[in-house]
Formats: sequence, structure tokens, C-alpha cells
Amino acid sequence: MSDSPIGPHRRGAPERLLVVAAHPDDIEFCVSGTVMQWIERGTDVTYCIVTDGGAGGYDERLPRQAMADLRRAEQAHSAKLSGVQDVRFLGYPDSLVEPSVELRRDLCRVIREIRPTRAIIPSPEINWSRIADVHPDHRSVGEAALRAIYPEARNPFAHPSLVKHEGLRPWTVPETWLMTGPHPNQYIDVTPVFDRKVEALRIHTSQTAHFDDLAGLLRDWLGEHARAGGLPPGRLAEAFQVVDTA
Repeated sequence: MSDSPIGPHRRGAPERLLVVAAHPDDIEFCVSGTVMQWIERGTDVTYCIVTDGGAGGYDERLPRQAMADLRRAEQAHSAKLSGVQDVRFLGYPDSLVEPSVELRRDLCRVIREIRPTRAIIPSPEINWSRIADVHPDHRSVGEAALRAIYPEARNPFAHPSLVKHEGLRPWTVPETWLMTGPHPNQYIDVTPVFDRKVEALRIHTSQTAHFDDLAGLLRDWLGEHARAGGLPPGRLAEAFQVVDTA
């Protein structure tokens, strides 16, 4: 299998996957190769993007709302290329995210609606090896998502309005994979879909047009993951920390 995991955890494609990310393009940078291969094996996938992305980009002439609208369109287009039709946007202000009660409730709502058998979320821990992974939005979204997964989404007494007014019964996410964290223990070989991953990321033109060699940058980064995971020379991998949340 091309997505055979390397490490102590050896699990196949989940039935239903929820991927939570702070910004449009985070998924394409970090985990889209893994997602593409699981979709090929029958996984139903939902993306949940927490912020509007309005603080991103490099064109200072573009109004921030216009940037947010552009990034939403880029994310929807890129997700479709990867095979994902269900993309949810929570619309929180970019670079101002906190793991608030409101955000945790919104994430609980999505979890109870989707009822995922696996979730991928940002790690709530800082990975000091890459400056992009230090972004406070990633940490805040990771903390909020982890708290939504455990204990809140499974607890009928957490956010009671979700049951009383929306009919959303509790749900336990049995397994959570953390992306961009400092302690990966799972490496997925994404070499076969690398070109598609690059294409999906290039759709985020507002964020990637300035890279002279986007494919080369990704190849170097994913090559480091592959070596850390013990894959053969020339392979490329995405890295995760798997947490049992059953």
C-alpha cells in the first residue's frame, strides 16, 4: 500500500475523517497527500477551516475582506481537486483565535454532525523546528479542537443547547492525529500523490505565488519526514502524532 504507515501505529483508511485547520492552505501544506490516498480507499472527508484567512497574503492593496473571500474560494477549489466536497468555514478572525467556549462549541457541533471515526487537528504544542508551526492560531485551534474531542463532544452535559435545540447527540472520536507537532510517531508515504499535493497547494495562489520553487520546498520538507520515519531513500512522507481518544 502506498500510504503504509511507518511507526508503532499501523492503521488503514478511516470510514469518516474530519480535518480541522486554522487557515485555508494549512491542510494542503501538511496533510493533503494522506487525505487523498484515504479518499481513494473510500474515506468520507470533511474539512473545517476555523479562520477566514483575512490576515494572509502579500498584496497590501487588497482589502482584508476581499482576501478572506479569495482564500475561501481557493480552499474550496483546492479541496475539490483533492476529492473533498464538504468544506466548512467557521469564519473566526485570522490571527486572533483563542480556544474560547464559543469555538469549542462550534467544533463540537461539527464533530457531532460528522461523527468522524478519525480526526486530524493541529497539535496544541509548539514545534520550534519550523517558524510556520509557531503561529498562535495553530496552537489555539489545536487546543480548542482537542478539548472539543475530549471531553466535550462525548459529554451530553457539555454545550447542552446542541442536544436540546439542535438534536446533536454526543459522539466519541476514537482516534486523533495531530499535525505539525513536535513529537510525530506516524509517517505516511505520500510519494505517489506528491504532484497532486503540489497542484492542490498551488491553487492557494494568494499564499504561494511568491515561492520560486514550491515543489522543491515541499520535497525537502517531506523528505525530512520520510527519513525520520525510516522510509527508503527518495520517498516523501507526512508526519503525525497519533493519540488514542476512545
